[in-house]
Amino acid sequence: MKRIKKLLGFFCAFALILGMNVIPASAEGTTYSITINNSTEGHTYEAYQIFTGDLSGTTLSNVVWGSGVSEEGQTYFGVAATKAEALKNEADAKAFAKAVAPYLTTAAGSASTVTDGKYVISNLTAGYYLVKDQDGSLTGDSDSYTEYIIKVVSDTTATPKSDVPTVEKKTKDTNDSTGVTSDWQDSADYDIGDSVPFQLKATLANNVSSYTTYKVVFYDTLSKGLTYKNDAKVYIDGEETDGFTVTATENEDGTTTLTVSCNDVKALGAANNSVITVEYTAKLNNQAEIGSTGNPNKVKLEYSNNPNKSEVGNNETGNTPEDVVVVFSYKVIVNKVDSENKPLIGAAFKLEKKIKGENGAEDTWIVVNEFTVDSSNPASSFEFSGLDDGEYRLTETVTPAGYNTIAPIEFAITATDDGKEITNLNGDGNNITFNSNTTEGSLSADVVNKAGVTLPSTGGMGTTLFYVAGAGLVLVAVVLLITRKRMN
Repeated sequence: MKRIKKLLGFFCAFALILGMNVIPASAEGTTYSITINNSTEGHTYEAYQIFTGDLSGTTLSNVVWGSGVSEEGQTYFGVAATKAEALKNEADAKAFAKAVAPYLTTAAGSASTVTDGKYVISNLTAGYYLVKDQDGSLTGDSDSYTEYIIKVVSDTTATPKSDVPTVEKKTKDTNDSTGVTSDWQDSADYDIGDSVPFQLKATLANNVSSYTTYKVVFYDTLSKGLTYKNDAKVYIDGEETDGFTVTATENEDGTTTLTVSCNDVKALGAANNSVITVEYTAKLNNQAEIGSTGNPNKVKLEYSNNPNKSEVGNNETGNTPEDVVVVFSYKVIVNKVDSENKPLIGAAFKLEKKIKGENGAEDTWIVVNEFTVDSSNPASSFEFSGLDDGEYRLTETVTPAGYNTIAPIEFAITATDDGKEITNLNGDGNNITFNSNTTEGSLSADVVNKAGVTLPSTGGMGTTLFYVAGAGLVLVAVVLLITRKRMN
């Protein structure tokens, strides 16, 4: 009896080890059922009787091998009660689950389909059952095979715990003019030429310990507007590791796929619920998209999903859904016009950006772009593309002949997005009013030049007036002189 109690104690622990919350119900008749809660479509479960015996109340005695273990397996493991008693701890229990899987023979009971999140296996006699997904049955890519050992001495309800890893991709946003850098988030905006930081983070399943080896592969796709800088670092639970292989492959559509892979993260120290992080930077290049859709970048994770097939080179795997981040960039369009709002050629501009001084140093202005006058093709419109949010200064470096030079114009670009596209774009500044187009990611404004004052020139009408006035005065003097002589 003492041995039987130890055996029952082991299996109660075993059910917990394999991730089931088991709730016995009152027995009805001589057969019982297992109801699996929170099941999803695509799961087809099977129950294999591992041990059986004589049932008295809720106690099994005279334990023998069940119908679900083949004769080869029974011979391999030996006497059922002796084998069960030899399983003394969690490590032994997990090893037994892997060891018995190849010797399963005939599934027991009658299985149903998933209805309202429940899957029922009925017509089971008393015993201990290994419940698992039918091999090759999963239809969902982001899923994993499971296995549980459950004591069935009455109708039983079981709730599998989540055992699927997750992955997310994040970036940081930096405002050069304020010096403020955000936490990891779903979107950011940058200047063309900037280095953009990225983070990939995978949280592993809670049953990694059930696998012999555990394969993890990040597939990270960079849009054609981003160039990987070959600086990826990988961390497991915060500790850097060199156990991953990193490769970058250019695709036909101009995108780049960054593959970060390891065939067995358990050998690197990963365990249940471990967090694997990849951090790297990429340059925003001249092919970057300007506008509301920005430059989307996505990641998915391939992972081992069948604990019964988890040896190196024999891993069955699933894939998580993709997670996406977006990098935005903007443009400013300056239209040179005269006081009558007509296009005016012959001007040139430079655009500068304010850079926050570090450690208390003074702020500086750097030239973002500068136009010169093209005499062969003079322009009245100037486009400054690939801009981040921040503070800017527009200076007229060449003024059209006959017009007054404008004072430098300072303005700020601000933008918001919903993580997928631009929702608001503004440009506030002195002596300038911008029109915003979120679809194009543009701010456009007219910059007016006023004509200079026209001064009189030698030989012109102004001199003639002086001549006429002088002649009039001479004539008056002659008249006065003649009149005076006559009076004398």
